[in-house]
Amino acid sequence: MEWIWQWLFPSRQLSQDPRSELMRRHHVLPQPYGRQIKKTAQSASIPKRVTSHVLRHSYATHMLEAGVDIRTVQELLGHKSVETTMIYTHVMAKPGVGAPSPLDVLHGS
Repeated sequence: MEWIWQWLFPSRQLSQDPRSELMRRHHVLPQPYGRQIKKTAQSASIPKRVTSHVLRHSYATHMLEAGVDIRTVQELLGHKSVETTMIYTHVMAKPGVGAPSPLDVLHGS
């Protein structure tokens, strides 16, 4: 019943749990998921290689560029160490965006 045990991509069929021997719905294996990402990218005419890792990396980078603090991104990605999350800062288009000036809110005044 806990959220951590819920599958984002559940399998269509039930299978037998090898430990308990109960019939359960497990998660989709990575291969069909990866094939679907590739197919979707091709149908969207995206010329670059798209994988789940690329999507994860893009998500983290965009979050940091949008000013989300690195500790929040660390938590969302499930990294144990902030140093691992800091890898994403090297490709940011606008490093330092996470610390806006208080004067930025005055632009409309």
